[in-house]
Amino acid sequence: MSSNVEFHAACEYCLSTDRGSAGIGTYKEKTLHAVLKRFIEPDDDYQEVSVGNFVADIYNNYGITEIQTGGFNAMRKKLECFLEREKVTIVYPLASTKWLLWVDPETGEATKPRKSPKTGKPYEAFYELYKIKPFLTHPNIRLRLMMINIKEYRYLNGWSRDKKKGSSRCERIPTEIVEEVFINCPADYIKLIPKELPKAFYSIDYAKTTGLSKKMAFTAINVLNSVGVITRLARDKKGFLYKIVE
Repeated sequence: MSSNVEFHAACEYCLSTDRGSAGIGTYKEKTLHAVLKRFIEPDDDYQEVSVGNFVADIYNNYGITEIQTGGFNAMRKKLECFLEREKVTIVYPLASTKWLLWVDPETGEATKPRKSPKTGKPYEAFYELYKIKPFLTHPNIRLRLMMINIKEYRYLNGWSRDKKKGSSRCERIPTEIVEEVFINCPADYIKLIPKELPKAFYSIDYAKTTGLSKKMAFTAINVLNSVGVITRLARDKKGFLYKIVE
C-alpha cells in the first residue's frame, strides 16, 4: 500500500491556507483531484503537461497519468491520443468509508460529519470502466483503483422536504488510503473476481459475492468477458453460465 504519510502531506498541502482561503467548494480544481495529483507526482514541472492537443494530469518517467474521478466517457479522445504515444495509467478514486456533511448554500455552514452506512468496494469501478471498454485491452493502458476514506460535502439544495434528495455535491476531501488495486494487463482483472466465487457462475452469483446490484453485476461481467478473464459457457433458465479462465 502506498504511504499514507505522503498522502497526508499531499492533503495538507492542498488544504493549505493559501489554497483554501476562498472556502469549501470554490476551488478551481476539486480537492480530491488535486490531492491525488500532488501525491502521485509532487513536482509541478511534470503536472499539466501538453500532449498532442490535450493536457495530461501528469507526464513523467512512468508515462502519462490521468486522474479521473468519474465520467470516463469524456476520456475517449484523450486515450486515443495518449495511448499512441505512451503508457497511460488511469487513477480512479472510490470512496471506501464516507462521512457526509451538509452545507447551507446561503451561509456556507456545514453540519457535523455523519458516517455513511455503505462501504465502497473496487467492484464499483465497472460502472465507469464499461464506458472505455474498447481501450481496456490496449497494451499501453494501466489502471489504479484507489479505495479512499472521504469527507463528502453536499449542498442542502435538493427537491425533498429535507433538501437532501436530489442535492448536488460540493466537495470531496480525502483523508486516508485504505486499499489499492493495480491492473497492469488484462489478466489482472482476475483481481476483481472474488475468490469465493465458484469457477462456474451466473451473474446473480457475482452480484451476491460482490454486493453489486444485478444490473451492475451484469455490466461487470460484460467487461470481464471482454478482457478475457471469464468466458461464456452456456445458457439455461438461470441465464448465462460463465467460467473463470485459468
